[in-house]
Amino acid sequence: MLDTYTIRQDDMPQEMRFLLDQYPRDSWEAHPGFKEKTEHWLGTHEMFRRVAERIRLDTEGVLSNEIGLDDYVGRLSYYGGNLVGNLHGHHGWEDRSYFPALSAADPRFDAGLELLEQDHFDLDKVLSDFTGTANRVIKLSALDEEQAYDEAGQLHATSNTIEAFLKRHLSDEEELAVPIILQHRLRG
Repeated sequence: MLDTYTIRQDDMPQEMRFLLDQYPRDSWEAHPGFKEKTEHWLGTHEMFRRVAERIRLDTEGVLSNEIGLDDYVGRLSYYGGNLVGNLHGHHGWEDRSYFPALSAADPRFDAGLELLEQDHFDLDKVLSDFTGTANRVIKLSALDEEQAYDEAGQLHATSNTIEAFLKRHLSDEEELAVPIILQHRLRG
């Protein structure tokens, strides 16, 4: 199902990564400009990675009969709603507040920020499909277990897509934004 969605396969363009050479990932936490707000933002990204993985692993568990369908739909409802709702809120905040602040501090990176905003738009399509399929799994679990399992198979493909999307997007976002934050001592 990966080919159904637009997932950027290329790294962030090199001209958007030159500050990363000055502020490599392994030096961020020791930098005096690295503040609690940035650490919290990175922690939120890690939470998205973990929740997306949990959904995929749970779906694999139900498909292999290691998790019962009733347990699975409860977990899917909880973790799926958490992931979708929080990603939408987080990306909306980034697009309206965070990216404009980064752009104002250093407009040389506007092309990279536009690429990240496009990622948000593309991921919204995947999350919409995920929500529809997850809701069908939940409803069908009470009506037709066989169809619920079929839908869970489709949901597994979509959850793989979400993980691939987040892997690409969140790393690029972090490696573009944090060096700008450190360079300009933002988010204090």
